Amino acid sequence: MEKPASAKGSNRISRRVVGLWEQLVGEALRAQEARGSLEIGSSRRRDYGSSSYTVPQFLQDQTNIESILQAARDIEPENIQVSQILYEYAFTLVHQLDPMSEGRDVLQLKTGLSSMISKKRMQREGQKLDRTDDIQVISDYYKKYRERLDIANLEDEERKQQQESTSSGGGPESQEWRSERLRRAYEIANILQAVIDSLLSDADPVEVAKLDLASGKVILEEDAKKIRKRRAYNILPMEEDGVSNPFSYFPEVTGATKALLYTEGSPRFPYDYVMPENRNLDVFDFLHYVFCFQKDNVANQREHIILLLASSQSRKGVLHDGHRTEGSAVNEAAVDDVYERVLGNYMRWCDFLLKEPKAKKAKDATQQEKIYLIALHLLIWGEAANLRFMPECLCYIFHHMAHDMFELFRKEEVEWSSQTAKPSEDGSRELCFLEQVITPVYQIVAAEAHNNGNGVASHSAWRNYDDFNEFFWQADCFDHLSWPWKEDAAFFMKPKKRSYDDNDKTLQHAEPAALLSQTRGRQVGKINFVEHRTGFHLFHSFYRLWIFFICMLQGLTIWAFCNQNFHVRTIKKILSIAPTFAFLTFFQSVLDVLLMWGAYRSTRHHIVMRMLIRLVWFGALSGGVIFLYVKTLLEDQQGTGSTIWFRIFYLVLGSYAIFHLLIGMLSHIPWLRIRTAEWSKYRIIRFIKAVHQERYFVGRGMYERLWDYFRYVLFWVFVLFCKFSFSYHFQLLPMVVPTRLIVELNNINYVWHDFVSKNNHNALTLLALWAPVVMIYFLDVQVWYTVTSALLGGLEGAKDRLGEIRDLSMLRKRFIDYPQALVQRLQPMNSSRASRQISLAEGAATDGKVIRSKQDAINAIKFAPIWNEVIKSLREEDLINNKEKELLIMPEQDVMQQNSWRIHWPLFLVANKVHVAVELAADNKKNLESLWEKVNRVEYMANAVEEAFETLQPVLENLLNADGAQWVRSLFGDIKEAIASQAFVAFNLTNLREILKMTRKITKQLWRNKTAERVSKVEAALQRLQAVVMNGFLPQDIRERFERWNRCEKPLFTNLNWPDRNGQKDAKRLFNLLTVQKINASKTLDTETIPRNLEAQRRLQFFTNSLFMHMPEAPTIRKMFSFCVFTPYYAEDVMYDLKKLCEENKDGISILFYLQKIYPDEWQNFLERIGLTGRTVDTKVDEKNEEVILQLRLWASYRGQTLARTVRGMMYYKRALELQAAQEGASTADVEEGLQLSGGLLERSAKYQAELKFTYVVTCQIFGEQKKQGAVQAADILYLMHKYDSLRIAYIDVVETMKDKKVTKSYYSKLVKADPYGQDQEIYSIKLPGEVKLGEGKPENQNHAIIFTRGDAIQTIDMNQDNYLEEALKVRNLLAEFDREDISLRPPTILGVREHVFTGSVSSLAWFMSMQESSFVTLGQRVLARPLKVRMHYGHPDVFDRIFHISRGGISKASRVINLSEDIFAGFNSTLRQGNVTHHEYIQVGKGRDVGLNQIALFEAKVASGNGEQSLSRDVYRLGQLFDFFRMLSFFYTSVGFYVTTMMTVLTLYVFLYGKAYLALSGVDASLQADNNIIQNAALQSALNTQFLVQIGIFTAVPMIMNLILEQGILRAIISFCTMQLQLASVFFTFSLGTRTHYFGRTILHGGAKYRSTGRGFVVTHIKFAENYRMYSRSHFTKAMEIVMLLIVYLAYGAEDRKAVNFILLTFSSWFLALSWLFAPYIFNPSGFEWQKTVEDFEDWTKWLYYKGGVGVKIENSWEAWWFDEQTHIRTNTSRFWEIILSLRFFIFQYGIVYHLHVDEHSTRLNVYGFSWLVLVVIVVIFKLFTFTRKSPKVQRLLRLFQTLLFMSIVTGIIVAVVLTPLTIGDVFAVGLALIPTGWGLLSVAIACRPAVKGLRLWESVQEIARAYDACMGMLVFIPIAFLSWFPFVSTFQTRLVFNQAFSRGLEISLILAGNRPNSSV
Repeated sequence: MEKPASAKGSNRISRRVVGLWEQLVGEALRAQEARGSLEIGSSRRRDYGSSSYTVPQFLQDQTNIESILQAARDIEPENIQVSQILYEYAFTLVHQLDPMSEGRDVLQLKTGLSSMISKKRMQREGQKLDRTDDIQVISDYYKKYRERLDIANLEDEERKQQQESTSSGGGPESQEWRSERLRRAYEIANILQAVIDSLLSDADPVEVAKLDLASGKVILEEDAKKIRKRRAYNILPMEEDGVSNPFSYFPEVTGATKALLYTEGSPRFPYDYVMPENRNLDVFDFLHYVFCFQKDNVANQREHIILLLASSQSRKGVLHDGHRTEGSAVNEAAVDDVYERVLGNYMRWCDFLLKEPKAKKAKDATQQEKIYLIALHLLIWGEAANLRFMPECLCYIFHHMAHDMFELFRKEEVEWSSQTAKPSEDGSRELCFLEQVITPVYQIVAAEAHNNGNGVASHSAWRNYDDFNEFFWQADCFDHLSWPWKEDAAFFMKPKKRSYDDNDKTLQHAEPAALLSQTRGRQVGKINFVEHRTGFHLFHSFYRLWIFFICMLQGLTIWAFCNQNFHVRTIKKILSIAPTFAFLTFFQSVLDVLLMWGAYRSTRHHIVMRMLIRLVWFGALSGGVIFLYVKTLLEDQQGTGSTIWFRIFYLVLGSYAIFHLLIGMLSHIPWLRIRTAEWSKYRIIRFIKAVHQERYFVGRGMYERLWDYFRYVLFWVFVLFCKFSFSYHFQLLPMVVPTRLIVELNNINYVWHDFVSKNNHNALTLLALWAPVVMIYFLDVQVWYTVTSALLGGLEGAKDRLGEIRDLSMLRKRFIDYPQALVQRLQPMNSSRASRQISLAEGAATDGKVIRSKQDAINAIKFAPIWNEVIKSLREEDLINNKEKELLIMPEQDVMQQNSWRIHWPLFLVANKVHVAVELAADNKKNLESLWEKVNRVEYMANAVEEAFETLQPVLENLLNADGAQWVRSLFGDIKEAIASQAFVAFNLTNLREILKMTRKITKQLWRNKTAERVSKVEAALQRLQAVVMNGFLPQDIRERFERWNRCEKPLFTNLNWPDRNGQKDAKRLFNLLTVQKINASKTLDTETIPRNLEAQRRLQFFTNSLFMHMPEAPTIRKMFSFCVFTPYYAEDVMYDLKKLCEENKDGISILFYLQKIYPDEWQNFLERIGLTGRTVDTKVDEKNEEVILQLRLWASYRGQTLARTVRGMMYYKRALELQAAQEGASTADVEEGLQLSGGLLERSAKYQAELKFTYVVTCQIFGEQKKQGAVQAADILYLMHKYDSLRIAYIDVVETMKDKKVTKSYYSKLVKADPYGQDQEIYSIKLPGEVKLGEGKPENQNHAIIFTRGDAIQTIDMNQDNYLEEALKVRNLLAEFDREDISLRPPTILGVREHVFTGSVSSLAWFMSMQESSFVTLGQRVLARPLKVRMHYGHPDVFDRIFHISRGGISKASRVINLSEDIFAGFNSTLRQGNVTHHEYIQVGKGRDVGLNQIALFEAKVASGNGEQSLSRDVYRLGQLFDFFRMLSFFYTSVGFYVTTMMTVLTLYVFLYGKAYLALSGVDASLQADNNIIQNAALQSALNTQFLVQIGIFTAVPMIMNLILEQGILRAIISFCTMQLQLASVFFTFSLGTRTHYFGRTILHGGAKYRSTGRGFVVTHIKFAENYRMYSRSHFTKAMEIVMLLIVYLAYGAEDRKAVNFILLTFSSWFLALSWLFAPYIFNPSGFEWQKTVEDFEDWTKWLYYKGGVGVKIENSWEAWWFDEQTHIRTNTSRFWEIILSLRFFIFQYGIVYHLHVDEHSTRLNVYGFSWLVLVVIVVIFKLFTFTRKSPKVQRLLRLFQTLLFMSIVTGIIVAVVLTPLTIGDVFAVGLALIPTGWGLLSVAIACRPAVKGLRLWESVQEIARAYDACMGMLVFIPIAFLSWFPFVSTFQTRLVFNQAFSRGLEISLILAGNRPNSSV
């Protein structure tokens, strides 16, 4: 059918529009390119795609357009014609794939390519251009290209190398360079061949025949084919043709490779199977074929298992280079080691479910069958994607696939597994396992994850990872799911789809449930545990703790009220704790039942039966005990003397107590627990154990050694003894008398209408007095724990020898011991070393001094390269300058050449010492012994003198002719003889000054190159030296013997032998020894302060101190554990680009300017290193000098919290391993002669040895997107990959494809590395079943990339961390901890590592934070690990047993919200699965922390919210339930308990103030005033003192102080603590208390926890008032205002003496907390009191406050948007209920104050209170009248007139009422004081009832009233700030206060805050 004309026209128009659009885009692209070429450092950024455009992913997947464009760019500088042909070819491919440009970015790509093609080459519509000549052009170009690169010669070299099978053939990089160059040439050939094929298909055959293509085409085709055999590899070049394999010379690698080979007798492969070209068949080929794993997954795991086996084999020490049989496989022990570690969890799972493990078939089978099982498990794990968080699900899959595998073994020919992999619709096999095994489970997990409303839904409403995984803890999972998956099972039922309102996050609607396929039955729900949002979880998880403390409180209180008299009646009263205990245990069993609601139908029946049995048992027990106790009390009251009921009661109670105690001992005391496990074969024992304690797959066997158990029990016995002693004597006992008096009082005059207290023994009065005391009773355990752990941590640290070297003087004194300490700690104990030590011990009796000197010298030889590399690293990091480096470097120990064992120490120890010694000699002419005693008294002076003396002789002998040398020998011989005979005093020592001067002149010339001028100067100095020696220095008798030299005809000082390079080194060393080292011409250098940089000092002090600490013996590099460093990265700064560095903020501050002021010495060192000055750097930057710009960017990036800093630090591991491997590879002679670590086979072997042991993977989740967008982060990551060849980048690649006109997304997990040309190479690409991020982002990011990690261990490193070379040297000692069996019952699974916070010097806040963090990561975790045994995983430096964790769920958990603090769950999981977490402080890693108050607050909020979610989790519940009692105490008070007690600290203040307000408003205060014992009792004072000390952070500071004392000394600790207080540290800690309390409490009640990005930048910018108000209004300001109002009420209506000291002390903590919460954000705000900024802040705040919100308005712009956002946490009925309940407290103000008004005339009737509500209604109506507006001008004028009259009437009415009625002015203010809290309470209720209020159409009124409240509260906060801003000195003082720490390091913060603006001070 013919199209209408209009359709045709529209088609023509669309084409014309597309053409015009292409031209427009092309011009825009060219303009953008022109601008981009002017950008500074733009050439450092890679163009991803072509120029400024990107290649759509769906095109990349179908073609190699990316490679074509890259080749075109590479060829363009050489041959523009070939380049344009390639661009045209790329354009053709794009047009063929998408002719209508429908795909995303396709039109832009086409237009960009068109702009790159010459207009002459552009094909017009309807025209056909002849491309025949292009074929010849390409062919000719490739010939020249091949000749220019000398490809033939390179191929010959490579072929020769392979034939000779030797690793020789160039330097360390030559082979890689050659291989990569060939690969690149073949890749170009492949692309050019494809272009020629395309051109040939369209060309005229006749014209083609005329071309000369014979030889060129053949060569091109051959080279093009070769690229298929070369692909990028990770570590081991397994299948790459033409790539030398340096690892073939490592026997453990070749043995592991051989162990994988496919053996004879196995099923044969089909005839049509394509065999691998470059390797033999192995087990992975079999598994790949039968189970259809992805190809790259197979390649990845093949390398993985080879490295695992090689590492295990190297530790077993079976295979050796010289003793192995050619081609031998790894030893059986190595295979068994890997087998047990990989399949250990599977074996335990089978044992738990009473299933026979399939692995048992391989127990007594061949080595290869075990390898099959290992390989199968790793292949499943490698392709499991998100299912890796479900380890027992993987066990289930492995169980069935192992069965299939053994079945297939029995067949003669390899077949597909019919059970696991079925042919797909298109017949492909590559993705069968993924689609048929992994994807069904993934889809149901994803459906549940997508149904949680982005974390909004209740945890109980959806299944998380743990729920799915725990389904496989049930034996009936086999019947339920079968194999292959029974996809119609209830397990696969999809949940109801829910949607949530974007504004208030409430549930809108839910769709019916659906199945992956239709099914019968009910959906599987939560399993074993339900995370209901309730605070009862805190009791439920730690019920033993609460029951214990409640019963102790009851017992101690009863004992106090019984006047401490011990008799039968007292015993009966104390035994009332029995009913309490019984009731609480019954309550716990009730919670068991209630909190499992929602999981009953999916949980195993025996768990449900256990709960019901416990419920019935404890219900009956509590009922029986209560009944018997009541009968006992009645029996006692009757006074008959009968004790029958009492006897029955204590008989029952005693029996139960003994039984309960026995069960507890059997369950928790380690030795008895082991015996109980042996008795479990008896049913009664199993039944009792099951009822007493829950039994899950995890949590079994969590007991420690008896000695460890005794240690932490003893710790808690001491803590509890102190706590209960204090509580009894200072809290409970003083409350006895006041309580009795109040109970007996009947004459209390209540001034309001009382409902409760008057006729109930004044119950509320007792509650007001007792409540703070009881709350302090519960929270002060944390105080005693903190103090005790600080003391114990200090003792443990001292025992570990921490802090022995804490300053430079100690570092210098102990330097002589460092070589021996380093050799003992960091060098492996090999056989040669052991034999030398034996010979040393045997020879000590004969010539011990000489032998010891020799051993010390050998130690120094080994020490020198290590020390010098550390010093070089400090110089590379610009922490020291060249002069300091020269002074710190230890010279080469050439003891063998000098036939001496004297050690040459660094110059910073011996510099200037010779000069001082000469001066001493000149002043001590006669007494040689006294002189030498003085010389020895000064550190290293004797060493300097001896070295100078012994070095001078050979220098002069080698310089002079034969006669001169003989003169020198004679002279020195006489001097030595004189010294030996004590006759040296006869010499004229005064002339030593002149001798020293002449010697300096000689050596000054000798260490430079020879010139005539220098020779003459040396001759003159020698003659003068001879004259001084002969005529003034030598005594008369010796001088006479030397007279013959004066008569010698032949001159002594002619024909000088100028020293060679070694001689020049000796001369320079001697010159430095003799010369006075100076800073400048006038100032002598104080070598006592070298190095001057504080960070360099700290690092050297810690490193040298650690050499004396206890650590495992270092294994050889070959025998050490292999490990991987793993860093998650999202979109943070990789490196600071120049624009960001130089861009000024509003205050005129740039990052570069800031860093120059913060680190002035490091900036100068940097300039010295690059050989420029500050001005020349600016010039080079302006000139766009790329190298200078790059160095500048790196310098700045290494001082921020950037990925570049982290990568540089972590790559020190490889550098350290190479250094140590090279040392170990040297011969003994090499060591004794001094090791040279440069070039040759030694360094090459060390490099590859390091690569076997260390890998580094950074998981950059969105690197693919960043590449497509051309983001600077992608270019910087590529630069880092190119700089560090061992760095690997893993990322998620999202591929969009068009199918049926719909865009579908596929996800791939990819690993890339850099090639020598700076481009990224794809190593592995593994398809994923779907979107990666189903839970929390960071653990999901880690999980997808963990399959690319290698090694036995994995160190998790965050991207704000750093490392140091000297610490990297100790990593093999740290990894050796995994082999230690003496530290615990189980080997370690997580090694805790010490952190150093490197951001502490930026500001006072950063200092507070770093000190607090440092004490936690050192002293705190030291105690957690030992003796408490509850250290978890708190930070990223920890090192994991990688195999243990990847087979047990990974290194973190990822369920949405509940696992917000994902890291700590790794520790929980490890502990529950019988892991062991240790802590080690002889090694440290750098860590960056937040430096601004807002950053710190966000971090505290995230951690507090995370702990709130933890308290709901099953992990915390199981640890609390399954730990023994004392270990449970440790766990509680070091995890969620810390936040519970923190919240209770604030609640104590609230309870106290509300209690005081009640006493004041009710009139009780006045009635009790007569008895001070009631009001001013010691218990209440003690409670408040405790609360205040906790509040201001005193007890937080105790560990900090102890840590400072340990590591810095008492004096420094005192100074630091006092300085912190002067800098208002208490204000900061009090403010942080509020942050933690708010977010922890809100999370418990309402949820809403989320990841909060804190930012990791430098904070010097002023924060606006409105931003601070938004951030802290609800968390701090409103609560502070509430406290202020309570204090005002107490002051106004309380009856106490306001002038009394007790009153001031009683309220001081409250005022301090309120003011801290109100003004801390402004005190610690840069320029917070600068007048101009204060004015700008006010304008910004008012604009924000009155800006009307709307759709899409951000909270930063509108108060309304912010106000709505602050309500999002109230989204459930439970939240609304608790919000209403908590809001009722505000109504007490109105109820109390109205009865104190004079107008009431002391009436206590209820109608007074009712009238106050009428007043409130009137005020609201008046408010509405005043805020009512209309747009009409006429109406607006009338409205203003009415409002004016109304205001005048109100004022007049108040005045008249005051004059004519009892109403007073005070009553007017009192009404305001009463109604303001009521109004806030009503607002809170209205917000909680938002839907109902909206239904009543009152929401806008509520909103306006809320705005008025915020306006008033903001003004109250702002007015003091504005007042103080009037005084300039306040701003100066605040700047000094906030940045004082930086001032102490020379920071000119005033310049920073003023910036570079000259008028900033105007």
